[in-house]
Amino acid sequence: MNIKQIFVDFIEDESGLTAVEYAIAGGLVVGGMIAAFNTLGTNAQLKIECLASAVNGASADCTS
Repeated sequence: MNIKQIFVDFIEDESGLTAVEYAIAGGLVVGGMIAAFNTLGTNAQLKIECLASAVNGASADCTS
């Protein structure tokens, strides 16, 4: 086998593409989960702080 044929075979080989595609898709899913959990965590923290201040006597509306 000569160098040219090895190079052509390498370019035409697509067996490794599926692994790369799954890795990219997995990374996007994990990134979306991190963003969702950060937003959820921030909203939960704000509600807990509002409820704690209401318990301590502040007149706060924590329903919004």
